[in-house]
Amino acid sequence: MRLSRFFLPILRETPKEAEIVSHRLMLRAGLVRQMSAGMYAWLPLGHIVLRKIEQIVREEQARAGAVELLMPTLQSADLWRESGRYDGYGKEMLRIQDRHERDMLYGPTNEEMITDIVRRDIKSYKDLPFTLYHIQWKFRDEIRPRFGVMRGREFLMKDAYSFDLSEEAARISYQKQFVAYLRTFGRMGLKAVPMKADPGPIGGDLSHEFIILADTGESEVFCHRDLVDMDIPGEDTDFDGDLSDIVAGRTSLYAATDEMHEPERFEAEVPEDKRLTARGIEVGHIFYFGTKYSEPMKAAVQGPEGSEVLLHGGSYGVGVSRLMGAIIEASHDDDGIIWPDAVAPFHVGLINLKSGDDATDAACDDVYAKLTNAGLDVLYDDRDERAGGKFATMDVIGLPWQLVIGPRGLKNGTVELKRRATGEKEELTIDTALNKLIG
Repeated sequence: MRLSRFFLPILRETPKEAEIVSHRLMLRAGLVRQMSAGMYAWLPLGHIVLRKIEQIVREEQARAGAVELLMPTLQSADLWRESGRYDGYGKEMLRIQDRHERDMLYGPTNEEMITDIVRRDIKSYKDLPFTLYHIQWKFRDEIRPRFGVMRGREFLMKDAYSFDLSEEAARISYQKQFVAYLRTFGRMGLKAVPMKADPGPIGGDLSHEFIILADTGESEVFCHRDLVDMDIPGEDTDFDGDLSDIVAGRTSLYAATDEMHEPERFEAEVPEDKRLTARGIEVGHIFYFGTKYSEPMKAAVQGPEGSEVLLHGGSYGVGVSRLMGAIIEASHDDDGIIWPDAVAPFHVGLINLKSGDDATDAACDDVYAKLTNAGLDVLYDDRDERAGGKFATMDVIGLPWQLVIGPRGLKNGTVELKRRATGEKEELTIDTALNKLIG
């Protein structure tokens, strides 16, 4: 993509309304623009990153055996009345009426709707188990939206729902999602710590939040230091095998959010030199809730003995849009964002130091074509702008590599290659730089 043809409205000054790093940088780097309180338009650069985060989530859900569908954003209030949650959910739920005065709501979550879908078509235990998920926009009317996409009212979420015949089987489905989450966040360059958590309005007696440690986190967290540095499960993980050891290896090391913290237990279970108290950002939350929804909504199947058996359920959420803010909070410096390779909007930022110079233009066009043909996403700054402005733009948007081509270097047969994460710069021949980028 040539920057002269791309929509990238960079802000040179830090917006006054931005309180935390991710909000400041998302505005400055032209990723989002606020449309109203807690609601954002995703500009082209931000939209590319959002889709890359989505794709990683999809790949790991598929690896864990979950099947994708898509449910509406608006839901009938009758389903929520049936489950008993409509009146108790609170003012965070946006309640509306259609032209026929039917009560509707903008979905904050989808337990009721997915249970309704399943109860219509699943009649036998032979159809179980399975997990369905979608990636859909949600709305929760926060009383005080703040911190940009970290605490907005409209947000993109992956929510999955498992259905099983028994508690034992449901806990196996829970373990699959637990491990899938470790892999999902790890692929994004994040160290996510699973923490025992309050299930809140979702319900159930088993719940974990996945927390990214960051100074701006909304929760105080307490955990065993070893949890922060544990390796993520590999690509060869067998999701149809026994995952209990992987889960136990992380849940046996004490970790909890402030809501669930018991000081005596923390001190008793964790050696003093292994205790870590920090702040964290929630990026995922998983729940096992048994028959909380299937019982009032009469979602049952015929069991192996011929009698009716209520479905056991679990739900599993990932804050897809929130993850962008969490990644930036975890990976930035004074100059801007530092995108992990897996979610970067472009792999390489190609900088033409003298647009309009025949030799420089020709060299940049040739390099741009070769990198693009090799399958790399390239943002080519071909604008007639000062070099300093081009460098500042590339630093703030945080692409993994910067390839700088100018008349002086070309006379010496070299270009400059910079790794954004480390700031390391190398003077290389064009062929050597291309080989390093293309691999």
